[in-house]
Amino acid sequence: MTIKALLLGSAAALMAVTGARAADAIVAAEPEQMEYVRVCDAFGTGYFYIPGTETCLKIGGYIRSEARFGRDESGTSDWSFWNRAQISFSAKSDTELGALTSQITLRGEVENSYDRNEFIDEAFIELAGFRVGYQYSWWDDDPSGETDSVASNSTNHNSVRYDFGNETFGGGISVDELEDDYDTKPGEGPNNIGVAAQLAGTAGIFSGFLLGGYDTDTEEAAIRAIVYADLGNAGKLGVYGVWASGVNYYYEESEWTVGAQYELKLNDKWAITPGAQYFKNVGLNAGNTGFGNADAWVAGATVDYKIVENLSSKLSVQYRHEDEQDDQVYGFMRLERKF
Repeated sequence: MTIKALLLGSAAALMAVTGARAADAIVAAEPEQMEYVRVCDAFGTGYFYIPGTETCLKIGGYIRSEARFGRDESGTSDWSFWNRAQISFSAKSDTELGALTSQITLRGEVENSYDRNEFIDEAFIELAGFRVGYQYSWWDDDPSGETDSVASNSTNHNSVRYDFGNETFGGGISVDELEDDYDTKPGEGPNNIGVAAQLAGTAGIFSGFLLGGYDTDTEEAAIRAIVYADLGNAGKLGVYGVWASGVNYYYEESEWTVGAQYELKLNDKWAITPGAQYFKNVGLNAGNTGFGNADAWVAGATVDYKIVENLSSKLSVQYRHEDEQDDQVYGFMRLERKF
């Protein structure tokens, strides 16, 4: 038998078998249609629709690493490394009452093998100007530099808050659970209630914020004012002051204080922010019932450098003088990656 005859015979046999079994051929099922993630631009950049819903989700966060220095920064050591990792989830959807927002922020911090913690940093629901849950108060909104000290104790609380206004004028009021074990003054404990209110506005190059807080347990109040002047390419000037009727959860650094900073953006990568602050009657008196009688001042500068997109560094160096205390120099070097 020749090779040609062998090939023709094999082909004929194959065709016969194929034809005999054609009825038994397996038909593959059509694949289900894939639902791609859609971009949601109704609430700004970074949001996408959760598949199968009309809810938009944004995921973000940062990793921050610092080398801190100062007298007894960590125990008896004058320096220490410190790190933070944070991730946030913001969900928004349109309703007949406006945007329904929920925010979850998770944070972990570690300084060494025995000093680490993980916790919920934010968890709140917001609709029609009302915000309920664990959130940052307006006392957390401080100037951009690192010289200032314009709030005391924790600045996030379990709160019920209402905001109103527009781009040029607004304000709000909140009722805060001052949940920390606050025992600076004799007889003070946790689960206190505070009330805070703020007014904010802009006019031309100026913007300002007037904030007040009342601690119902100590029956003392604090008032803070911050004013900025945006000078364009010449930089941004900020002045601020705080007054307290007595030691309270919102502010207990001193009886009153004033300060200023000047944020100068040298170019797209470099910025420097020098600042200074003066404190009258810092600390507490011998019985911890009111402010002390010493004065203090602090001066320093913060340098920001943008290495590449979403990666930046910050150097802060501060000098503090307080009556009848040793002067000290402290600060940090930070590297931060945002996403």
